[in-house]
Amino acid sequence: MKQTLCFLFLIFYLPWTAFSQDTTKNAQTPLSLSKKAKEVQKSLQDDNPEATAIGYENLAKELIEKGDLVRAESYLISALDIYKKEKNNEKIISLTRTLAQVQENQQKFGEAISNYQTAGEVSQGNPTSKINLNDAKRVSNRSNSDVEMGYIESNIQLLEKEGKVEDVVNVYKQRAEANLKAEDKERAIESYSRAIEVAKEKPEDILKLKTEIAKIYASDNQLDKAIAITNNALEDAKILNDIPQQIKQKQALAGLYLQKKNGEEAEKLLKEAYKSAMENARTFDAKEAMIALSALYKSRGDATKSFEAYDLFFADFERLIKADSSLVDAKIFEVTEERIRQLEKEKALKDEILTKKTRYNSVLIGSILLMLLLLSFIIKTLFSIQNKNKRIALQSLRREMNPHFIFNSLNSVNQFISQNKELEANKYLTSYSNLMRNMMETSNSDFITLSNELEQIKKYLHLEHLRFQDKFDYEIVVDETLDPETIWIPNMLLQPHLENAIWHGLRYKDEKGSLKISFLKENKRIKVCIEDDGIGIEKSKTLKTQNQKIHISRGLNNVKERIQLLNDLYKQKIQLEIQTGTKGIGTKVELYFLLWNSISYIKKHL
Repeated sequence: MKQTLCFLFLIFYLPWTAFSQDTTKNAQTPLSLSKKAKEVQKSLQDDNPEATAIGYENLAKELIEKGDLVRAESYLISALDIYKKEKNNEKIISLTRTLAQVQENQQKFGEAISNYQTAGEVSQGNPTSKINLNDAKRVSNRSNSDVEMGYIESNIQLLEKEGKVEDVVNVYKQRAEANLKAEDKERAIESYSRAIEVAKEKPEDILKLKTEIAKIYASDNQLDKAIAITNNALEDAKILNDIPQQIKQKQALAGLYLQKKNGEEAEKLLKEAYKSAMENARTFDAKEAMIALSALYKSRGDATKSFEAYDLFFADFERLIKADSSLVDAKIFEVTEERIRQLEKEKALKDEILTKKTRYNSVLIGSILLMLLLLSFIIKTLFSIQNKNKRIALQSLRREMNPHFIFNSLNSVNQFISQNKELEANKYLTSYSNLMRNMMETSNSDFITLSNELEQIKKYLHLEHLRFQDKFDYEIVVDETLDPETIWIPNMLLQPHLENAIWHGLRYKDEKGSLKISFLKENKRIKVCIEDDGIGIEKSKTLKTQNQKIHISRGLNNVKERIQLLNDLYKQKIQLEIQTGTKGIGTKVELYFLLWNSISYIKKHL
């Protein structure tokens, strides 16, 4: 019963612990796997992507050494994801190639081909590009040994030229495997031997290569050669103080001696392997040696010794488990790996939340910008409508002055006719028609040139002088520094003041009066001064009817409203001042405009 329990325990428990020890490099680094896993855990906790990528990479390499290719593939993919985000092409090329090799060893040929091609495409212009593309074609043509061998030979030449020892060794191993697939054992041994020559500075690799050669000899029933090279590998392991390899080589030798029917030598080697495994707390190796010894005893028909082997192992089992640090390492690695998975999920969740938040913020910012754009469009539209309304109001106010002017002019014509002054009426109508045509041509313009304004003023004063020639004389003075052809001033803003001066000031004067219009330059402004020596503002008010007073007030309000609109639309800063004349008689009107030349006007209006 005791032996049965022990046997069941060995079957169900020990295989779980096997991977942590099966291909461990040496007894001096038993905690390397869990240590590397903890480094990954720390980098994830610190949210350090660069350190995490390096940690994934180191952990994958360690797992490849231990033969756990499934886990290694997972960590390589995780490392690659980070390097791709960082656009680290050098790492992308090397890890994609390593990933392809791991997948090829797992017989995931489609994925391996894809990754070899990716590594080749990313490394365009680099010697490794050709090597990776060759590997993609090699795997694609694995069923055609001649084509496959051609790509292997091409890579050997390329890699030897580059001086990449580790890669050259791996390609020679590929060539040996291709030789074995073609059942050419002699060439396979030659390929492994060539790999040993290249790997002369890596004794650990040489040990593994010698083991492969021994397997070929054994499969070809060349047992003496197999024993010789295995003994050689055992001596190398002793020199390296590599306990796991010593145990492994002794077990391999025992198997070879059993093939030679030399049970005594095989038993001796298995006992040595078991003892070494127990002394170095190598649980899995001890199990393997015990099973092999038990099988040997059974083959001899010695059931007692077979069960004794189990009893011996069971007696030492508790002590062995406690002493075996690799089992602790495996458990620590298992716990740490679970924590790594949790941290990865947490990071993925944080990244997802951050992505959603960023997307939400982008949508929010976009919406705000769209609203601002819409608001600015609305404001611009309203401002445009407001300006358009102001322009319409300005035109309306300007045209409001025309009916009164027309009425006064026609009244003058009527007066000439009633007095039988046909010649004067004809002259007046001719001058009036010229003035009206000029005014109509410029009626839609807010600004006209100073020369046009002077022409209109002259024609208007000429008309009024025809009617009131015994009431006043007029004078127009223009500053020599002003160029009437290039300077622009507001349209129809001066005429109402001239009309007021004549009709409400000079007309009621007993003696002949005078009217003077001056255009002067003051800094960056034009000063227009309209001065008469008529009866003055106050006296004029006493002579007017209520209706005339309302008309005068409306005329001045019209001018002020137009000035306000011009200032709003064109930032003109027009100023109007009305006061008693210089000598205390008459009226003086001063208007100030910004000095606009043709270029300024074009920039504002076109």
